[in-house]
Amino acid sequence: MSRYEGSHPGNFLCLCRRRRQRRPLPSPLLPPTMVQPSLAFAAALALSSAPGSARAFVPPPPAAAVVRPASRRSVKLEGRDVDGILTPTNDLVLVKVAEIEDETEGGIFLTGTAKIKKTEGVVISAGPGKTHQESGLRFPMPVVPGEGVVYGKYDGTEVDYDGSKHTLIRDDDILVKFSGDELTLDGADVVSDNVLVKVEDDEEETLSGLVIAATAKKGGKPSTGEVVKVGPGRMASNGEVMTVDVEAGDMVKFRDFAGNEVSIEGGEYAVVRMTDILAKF
Repeated sequence: MSRYEGSHPGNFLCLCRRRRQRRPLPSPLLPPTMVQPSLAFAAALALSSAPGSARAFVPPPPAAAVVRPASRRSVKLEGRDVDGILTPTNDLVLVKVAEIEDETEGGIFLTGTAKIKKTEGVVISAGPGKTHQESGLRFPMPVVPGEGVVYGKYDGTEVDYDGSKHTLIRDDDILVKFSGDELTLDGADVVSDNVLVKVEDDEEETLSGLVIAATAKKGGKPSTGEVVKVGPGRMASNGEVMTVDVEAGDMVKFRDFAGNEVSIEGGEYAVVRMTDILAKF
């Protein structure tokens, strides 16, 4: 007779429940999460140590770093915070104006209104260009950011941008564009149908020995000279470029007061539109 015979049935059920609730003994094996990496490492070591194999175990590459977009720089426009670069519209060009000269070439310091105000600077940004009124074709802009430009004395609208003086000019206001830090004759080019002319020095000497400059004679400014640089021409309504009718080396006669004076490397030049040139010889 079993020791459980004659005992209460409930005692037998309690004993079965205790046996089912016994915890298994701890396994000496590694948990599954550690077995797979260990096997992979062992396989890699075996492959690298195999005869005739020159491959070495290379650990997996690190996860790629997340590249976050750079935050846009905030600048001041007329005292107001704006984001990014100021982009002109139509045929306008944003130019950072060159610093005012306060010293002459001879070393004389200038003060107040005597300082030389430059009408040149560096292109910061440019608009997409204007469109033709009839055909709707867009005129290409003649300059790109980074180029230097010379413009008329009374052209442009001054703006205080990014802590320095800038001006907004139209592409037709550009007299000369140039590359490099300084304006030189080799690096200078004219735009559109403009022509760069080396004006003649029409000084005359009187019987008494006095020299009369060209500006002191009747007519004021000289209106003849030698063509030095020629622009690519003006675009027609159909998109074709109309080339100019003169070339470098030609002597030309243009309208009085039609040219814009430009000083390049100490020489006096005039930027004249092709429509203001009267004759060539």
